[in-house]
Amino acid sequence: MKVPNSYESYLKQKRRKKFFILFAQISVFCLFLFLWEWLVSIGFLNEFLVSKPTAIFQLFLTYLESNSLFSHIGISVLETIIGLIVGYLLGILIAILLYFSDTLHRIIDPYLTVLNALPKTALAPILIIWAGTNMKGIIFVSISLSIVVTIISCLNYFHNTDKSYIKMLRALNATKLQILYKVVLPSNLANLISILKINIGLAWIGTIVGEFLVSRNGIGYLLMYGGMVFRLDLVMMGVFLLAIIAFLMYEAVNLLEKWLRRTRKHSIHKNNNISR
Repeated sequence: MKVPNSYESYLKQKRRKKFFILFAQISVFCLFLFLWEWLVSIGFLNEFLVSKPTAIFQLFLTYLESNSLFSHIGISVLETIIGLIVGYLLGILIAILLYFSDTLHRIIDPYLTVLNALPKTALAPILIIWAGTNMKGIIFVSISLSIVVTIISCLNYFHNTDKSYIKMLRALNATKLQILYKVVLPSNLANLISILKINIGLAWIGTIVGEFLVSRNGIGYLLMYGGMVFRLDLVMMGVFLLAIIAFLMYEAVNLLEKWLRRTRKHSIHKNNNISR
């Protein structure tokens, strides 16, 4: 079957626009690096305060040659992923429990509000003392930053699910567990993914703060050490590494979201064919 010319032109236009956006994004980044290097070279910016891209890249190569960089990256990524997954899944489970019990939700709700308002980074030293001055303490700080946000956000999404579907299932004598499984969770799939995306940043904040306090390894340790000895090239290298790794994690969640959507559409299409 031949695709209509109008549709072909639409697809070509869509591909061209996608390529243009990618090209513009890369160009802006390259222009930023060029201006940064140039402004430092002419003395407009102080190299001691802001470093420069070539110095950062040279330091990156030095750390690669010494084989110490991957150790720092691996430790930070491991701590962040564990904190992200545990905080996210535990937050969803607690939110589901509170969704099932309206009484328990009313009892816990003011405490959740207070916990969410507390500056958890300021409480990081206490949390690390409780959990231990090692990787376990850093992971505990990472979990603490994401779990309360996950609980509050999930509950909000659960309670704002389309009421018409819920009423229809209740009319069919469906249990609350069936309503959760058939309506609430599927209709909030995009919202749950968005919470996971937000938690990436929160988990990284917890990891870096924890490494500032107790770690002798990790990206947070490189940032802290660079600041202590006034090595801004080391600090900037750590910032760039954080940005790249966080971006890759964000893109991985985007791929997961696309896969889940395709799987759900395929399942719905299959069920519709069976019903016919």
